[in-house]
Amino acid sequence: MMNDPGGERGAHGAPDIVIVTGMSGAGRSTAAKSLEDLGWFVVDNLPPALLPTMLDLADRASLTGIAAIVDVRSRAFSTDLKTAISSLGARGVSPQVAFLEASDEVLVRRFENVRRPHPMQGSGTIVDGIAAERELLRAVRGDADIVLDTSALNVHELRARMHGYFGGDSVTGLRLNIVSFGYKYGLPVDADLVADLRFLPNPHWVPGLRPLTGRDAAVRDYVLGQPAAPAFLDAFVAVLDVSLPGFEREGKRFVTIAVGCTGGKHRSVAIAEQLAARLKGRDVTVSHRDLGRE
Repeated sequence: MMNDPGGERGAHGAPDIVIVTGMSGAGRSTAAKSLEDLGWFVVDNLPPALLPTMLDLADRASLTGIAAIVDVRSRAFSTDLKTAISSLGARGVSPQVAFLEASDEVLVRRFENVRRPHPMQGSGTIVDGIAAERELLRAVRGDADIVLDTSALNVHELRARMHGYFGGDSVTGLRLNIVSFGYKYGLPVDADLVADLRFLPNPHWVPGLRPLTGRDAAVRDYVLGQPAAPAFLDAFVAVLDVSLPGFEREGKRFVTIAVGCTGGKHRSVAIAEQLAARLKGRDVTVSHRDLGRE
């Protein structure tokens, strides 16, 4: 259970710990500021080996929520981080790892905009540095509790996502983020589960519906009026009834469910909203990644 940093301390009387890592240029500094705004005690550029020491200091200071921002400083980064997390686990503390990433194109643009070299490019190019860092972080990304793609997020949207993950009161169970998207713009890299709605008739080809979105009643009624739509929703919710408790048993706290159609405007939006309604009673947020891009 993730505690409100301003509330009671976590299990075993220890503070909650969030580790924020990921690609250089993906927004770790913004994430750190967001956590500070939420009342977390944040330590930036912390070597993984010092995580147990930070826990000791936080415990003595009676802090309820601490966040460590860690990045690649050595070739042994992945091993060092796993060792530190295992050490914390042996003490009954289970840190949550949030991994921030972005596309190569976006990362290159961000580094060019600030006119800074990539920390791992050496005598090569920015692209070389990104490729080297991505390879070193591959295992860390695979083990992360949250993988957040910031490619299409501005600073305010990234702050909002961090607030959504870590800003609420104490919750029991999973936090679900349902995100609609368009396949023409790429699959969300932070998706844990993906639903493909392209088997449903596309409202884009209905002249009166084309300029509308899945939030409009006419489009929603058209999509949900297809015989396969309610059958799909029933089947997908049944899958979630099996998989979500399994995620909880494995200690996962955040699950992103991506719902896609061709353009992310009609079918995926309508079904995402309906899916959220069917999951009423859980901690669910809904976002529409590509709405407005067409």
